[in-house]
Amino acid sequence: MGMYFHKKTYVEQPLPSFDEARPLLPEPVLPSKPEWGAMYWKCWQLAFAHLRQPPQGSPLVSNWLDEAFSPNIFQWDTCFMMMFARYGHYQFPAIQSLDNFYCLQRPSGFICREYREADGVPVHYDFDGGLFSPKGWKNAVNPPILSWAECESYKVTGDKSRFAEILPVLEKYVAWLNRDGDPGAADWETNGRRSHGTPHGLYWNTSLGSGLDNTPKPTDPGCGWVDMSCQMVMQYDNLATIYQELGSPDKARAARDEARAISERINRWCWDETDGFYYDVSADGTKFRKKTSCGFWPLLAGVASKTQAARMVAHLKDPREFWRPMVFPALAADEKEYQADGGYWLGGVWAPTNYAIIKGLERAGFEPFAAEASERYLHGMAAVFQQTGTVWENYAPESMAPGNPSKKDFVGWSGCGPIALLIENVLGFRPDGARQALHWNLRLAEPHGIRRLRFGAVTADLLYDGKSAVTVHSNAPFDLTINARHIAIREGDNAIEDVAVPQE
Repeated sequence: MGMYFHKKTYVEQPLPSFDEARPLLPEPVLPSKPEWGAMYWKCWQLAFAHLRQPPQGSPLVSNWLDEAFSPNIFQWDTCFMMMFARYGHYQFPAIQSLDNFYCLQRPSGFICREYREADGVPVHYDFDGGLFSPKGWKNAVNPPILSWAECESYKVTGDKSRFAEILPVLEKYVAWLNRDGDPGAADWETNGRRSHGTPHGLYWNTSLGSGLDNTPKPTDPGCGWVDMSCQMVMQYDNLATIYQELGSPDKARAARDEARAISERINRWCWDETDGFYYDVSADGTKFRKKTSCGFWPLLAGVASKTQAARMVAHLKDPREFWRPMVFPALAADEKEYQADGGYWLGGVWAPTNYAIIKGLERAGFEPFAAEASERYLHGMAAVFQQTGTVWENYAPESMAPGNPSKKDFVGWSGCGPIALLIENVLGFRPDGARQALHWNLRLAEPHGIRRLRFGAVTADLLYDGKSAVTVHSNAPFDLTINARHIAIREGDNAIEDVAVPQE
């Protein structure tokens, strides 16, 4: 196992405590929303309480940030936890949590969605056969977003040393995913995720494998999923970034070409011009007409054109579909299976899909709406936080309440909203640690900012007075862009005058 990953054994390292870390973590400044600040710190407190070391005799090779509801580690949970945990990387290098999946990769390239912490046994389940049923192997693949998590972590840390170590793992994994995707294959390990022999040649998953347990999705052999196929586009694009950073431009070009080819197939087969929506397809290309949050992955993957993106945004803004009291439900409210209390993935509001949708809006150029959606989501989370004192696995779309069912103290991926979306889309900070640069999408006409934001070798305080002035204190020079204005920041104190907040 793990023959493509360099790290073979665990070297014991102490785990930091929240009390030790808090004075060094980024501190959002938003006086008008004290409840958001309280929720932010609660998420960090839970995250540090959920740090784990491999138990005696375990094959796991690194300390990790745990989802903390099971004695197993989960791949896509871990990937989404990286989206917020990267902001505390200098207190705990959370990205090393992915090492425990890399070290268990099979020689074929397969990486399981779930492993037991105690002994590294891959966990698979099927409704018809139960735990460890042979039928469950088809459900053992999570969304392939490992390379996305690595590249997003790199944006903050600026440390590309991991890239050379993880590239052999990711190359073997993408090769496995491209195997013949016959879900009835007797040898499960030949069962990749590409639907060869179909007119569309797209990628599929199962509802259990994808983590979207009861979302209505096609399951016939040869089907093609919008989300899985877009995740493969992202995987190739992120591999291109890794190749480029490692000085392999030809490999980067080939990866981007593959991403473009998959994108073209998604647009040919999954886009519905009449409805203005991306649908999954059956083996023959027939559209599976259910509007789910999965249909918005083309925004994040860069598959949708500007015109297509605008039509997708119209669905998100429609109160009959996705613009509910709590945004965004996993299933559109006008679908017959929709449940007002969430019904898990039949309308539940989930951090991973919300983060993907909002990051997609950001990439597609809908910054104001990404911020508005973030604020509506955080408003709902904060209402539940004030009632219960904690954050939850998912939320009900029609009321300020936990979803039904939902686990409490879920950090877990629910930290994506109160930490990552608050920093990135409400306060507007976008770090580039590798280039010692920071973009500030300054949009709030009130006092706000952040203290101790660390990216690359820079640690900086940035504060806007709510009128026209920004002050920056930094331990090192860096390039700051405030909206479209470029400023060279010096080490020490900096004062910037005549800062204008654009009118939305």
